[in-house]
Amino acid sequence: MTDMSNPIALECTDLKKSYTEGPSKVDVLKGVSFQLLKGELVAIIGNSGSGKTTLLHMIGGLDIPTSGHVKVNSQDFSKLTDTQRGDVRNEHIGIVYQFHHLLAEFSALENVAMPLMLRKNESVKSARKRAQDLLIRVGLSHRLDHKPSELSGGERQRVAIARALVTEPTVVLADEPTGNLDIHTAKEIQGLIAELNRDLGISFLIVTHDLGLAGQVGRVLKMEDGLLTDNVEA
Repeated sequence: MTDMSNPIALECTDLKKSYTEGPSKVDVLKGVSFQLLKGELVAIIGNSGSGKTTLLHMIGGLDIPTSGHVKVNSQDFSKLTDTQRGDVRNEHIGIVYQFHHLLAEFSALENVAMPLMLRKNESVKSARKRAQDLLIRVGLSHRLDHKPSELSGGERQRVAIARALVTEPTVVLADEPTGNLDIHTAKEIQGLIAELNRDLGISFLIVTHDLGLAGQVGRVLKMEDGLLTDNVEA
């Protein structure tokens, strides 16, 4: 049972998303409502095409819903400009992709520091120090100056997780964070996510096909045909 006395980190209300393909209208999200509490670790499972990634994009402010509302740290995305949504995303949302999307020409340290260096009031020195601390925290003290091409798949994903955490966000959104990894490395990343959630108290919302990862979270939601069902057994 979710403790609803905890502060709400994220809230979706009647979220809908439709696309027009030629003469046809495709309803991807059909009225999704849920809350993510601060410090929660929640997984969303479901078949491909069920709307999971679309939902994550709405929550992250990467796409705009057809109707409904997304609130992150009590700020309603529908009432913000593109620039304001970007500012909220930089301050309150970390994103981890299945394919890490690291910048090839930069080192691990530089990739992690980048979100902080986009802030006007952040010094290069403090950004690099925070990035270094997080890379050490995720077990990459020996890889600070290595570029993505010099890292293993698991190491690249650890860099991506550190990058998502460097701004000390309210919520981390992870889209199939273990989907591109071998079984052993996937288990390492599963354990790392659970550890960081427990130790740092940051909320994680994870889209996954990995039932091993889903089994480690506090709550599992199921996306099916554009709708979200709570209280699912992993």
